[in-house]
Amino acid sequence: MSSLKIRIYFEDTDAQGLVYNSNYLKYLERGRTEFLRNLGYDQKKLLKEGLIFVVKRVNLDFIKPAELDEVIEVKSKINIVKKVSFTFLQEIFDSNQIKILDANVKCGCLEAKNMKPSKIPVELNQSMKENINGI
Repeated sequence: MSSLKIRIYFEDTDAQGLVYNSNYLKYLERGRTEFLRNLGYDQKKLLKEGLIFVVKRVNLDFIKPAELDEVIEVKSKINIVKKVSFTFLQEIFDSNQIKILDANVKCGCLEAKNMKPSKIPVELNQSMKENINGI
């Protein structure tokens, strides 16, 4: 499992000082990016190989809101890896380690030049499979 801490700034919140719901997608994206970086694959490396990862489906369960100036923690793990797709289970916790969000995110690998499905690079696919449910 990969972990990323993020502070909530004024720009992240609505008029009530709570994180605006679409911002959670950004936090989850950062968590997935750091998970892949921990496997030795950053976005630049993928782009050099002519590949991109895209989100196909997102299921979110909002449990409680995060608030202004709080430090949240995004925990990410992969639970399914196929040839061209993979699924993350992600959770966000507040500063007291109380869960505030559950997410299930299915991603796919595409060729950047034509947006057609492409196999995940062999080395990365193997590393993902070796790290199912945690790093």
